Amino acid sequence: MKIGSREIGLDHPPYIIAELSASHLGDINNVFRLIDEAKHAGADAVKLQAYTPDTITMDSKNADFLIKEGPWKGRYLYDLYAEAHTPYEWMERIFDYARNVRNIEVFTSVFDETAVSLMEGLYARAYKIASFELTHLPLIRNAAETNKPVILSTGMGSTTEILTTMNVINKFSLKPDIALLHCVSAYPTPASQANLPALGPLSELLGAHHVVGLSDHTLGTGVAAAGVAFGACIVEKHLCLSRSAGGPDADFSLEPAEFAELVKSCRDAWEATRPSKSPDQKANLQWRRSIYVTNPISAGEPLSKENIRVIRPANGLLPSFYPSVLGRKAKVDLQPGTPLSLDHLLS
Repeated sequence: MKIGSREIGLDHPPYIIAELSASHLGDINNVFRLIDEAKHAGADAVKLQAYTPDTITMDSKNADFLIKEGPWKGRYLYDLYAEAHTPYEWMERIFDYARNVRNIEVFTSVFDETAVSLMEGLYARAYKIASFELTHLPLIRNAAETNKPVILSTGMGSTTEILTTMNVINKFSLKPDIALLHCVSAYPTPASQANLPALGPLSELLGAHHVVGLSDHTLGTGVAAAGVAFGACIVEKHLCLSRSAGGPDADFSLEPAEFAELVKSCRDAWEATRPSKSPDQKANLQWRRSIYVTNPISAGEPLSKENIRVIRPANGLLPSFYPSVLGRKAKVDLQPGTPLSLDHLLS
C-alpha cells in the first residue's frame, strides 16, 4: 500500500496514524496544536472523523438511542456526536494546515456518502472505514469508487463480513488497495483482551497484499509495539493534548509525550524484527578468560592453584587447559600478570 509518497508494508517502518477524533474539544485551534504534536512525535499521518450528528444518527430520546454501557453510558447518540464531531466547515483549514504548514499526511474516517464527497473535494489520499461501518456496504462502495487506498477496521467483524466488504472494494475500485486493522471495539481495551495473534489470520485474508495493522484502544504503548512485532504495518492511536481536559475519547488517548514514546517503541520493534547480521564482536573476544600467572613462579617450580588462575583477559591459554597444566613445571621464571603459554612449561 502507498499513501501519498509513503510506502507501507512489512519492509517499511510502521505507518503511525494519530487519531484526533474528538480531542479538539470544540476548538479548531486545538486541532492545529494536535497536528503540531503529532508531527513533533514523528507520526506519519493525522486522521479525523468526517460526520455530523445528523449524518450518523437522528435526534431522538427513544430508548434505542440511549447508550447503556461503556465510557459514554447514559448519553444519547445525537448529543454525543454533536459534541464529538469535527465541523465540516473546519476541514479545509485543517487539511491546508496539515499539508502545507506541517507537511504531514491527513485523511479521515468517513461515515456516509456526504463525507466521501467532502473528502474528494479536499483531495484526500486515503479513506478509513471505522469498524462500526464495516457492514455499511453503500458507503464501502462509495469509498472504493474513489480508487484510493481503503483502511478497514475489523472490530466486531466476522470473517464473512470482512470478506464481503473486501469483495465490494475489489469489485468497485479500479486499483483496490486494502489494509485491515485488527481492532477491539472496547474503550479502553484491557491489554489482556488485545488478542494480537489475530493479526495472522487477517494477513491470510489479504494474501499477497499483506498490509495489516492495529487500531489500538489500550492504555499505554506496549500493545502497539507488540503489534508491530506481530506484523502490524499500520498503527492507529488516539492523541489528545491532555487527558485531564476531558472529552469523549480522553480515557483511551495518549498525551503528546506518550505518543512520541509510542512512535519510538513501534519503530524500535520493527527494527528488532528485521533480519540482520550480528555486530562485529571480535573486539570483545579479548575480555574472555584465560590462564594467567598470579604469583611469582621460579623455573622448575610446579604450577598450582596458588600461582595461576583463570581470569580476564584472554591472552593466555584457554581455561580448558587449566586442569592439565596444574602440576606441570615452569621452564623459565614467570612473573605475576604473565599470560601462560605452553612454551612456558617443561615438556
